[in-house]
Amino acid sequence: MAQTVGNVTAGKPAIGGAIWRAAKGTTLPTDAATALAAAFKSLGYCSEDGLTNASAPSTSFIRAWGKDIVLTLLDEKNDSFQVTLIEALNDEVLKAVYGSDKVSGTLSAGLTVEVDNTLPEEGVWVVDMIMNSNTVKRIVIPHGVLTDLDDITYSDSDAVGYGVTITAMPDANGKTHYEYIKQS
Repeated sequence: MAQTVGNVTAGKPAIGGAIWRAAKGTTLPTDAATALAAAFKSLGYCSEDGLTNASAPSTSFIRAWGKDIVLTLLDEKNDSFQVTLIEALNDEVLKAVYGSDKVSGTLSAGLTVEVDNTLPEEGVWVVDMIMNSNTVKRIVIPHGVLTDLDDITYSDSDAVGYGVTITAMPDANGKTHYEYIKQS
């Protein structure tokens, strides 16, 4: 296959929102371009660091006498996504970080966030991106749970952000996430 400059791309957030979240069991999108159902809530702006997908496998080797590797075993393969959500006043961000049942009220009337030692509920996560050459990409995480939260810094020199790790767990088909790409 020949080298093709047009296949080199960057990933930018989709206009109108890149990170979306809906309740567990929400019908999954199955392509890159169809509008998301109303159940999906935008988590707004993310930091300029973008999205990172960590999915490196951890393996063990079985060696024969003489040190030849004769078998490779998969110990684990975690599939996770890291992003920093910087709309700290967005109630949907707070629900994603702390749990939907832990956030009540509205920003204008007053929001209450009840922080405890439980994980937020599992949900469906969608990431929409714009690639080069009028191409869109959608990542769909059918069963994502927030498993890590970076330290939250409040300062006058940077935006308040929630650096989250979303761990993708297998669906009924054994898939941890789906990627859909379409040139328009």
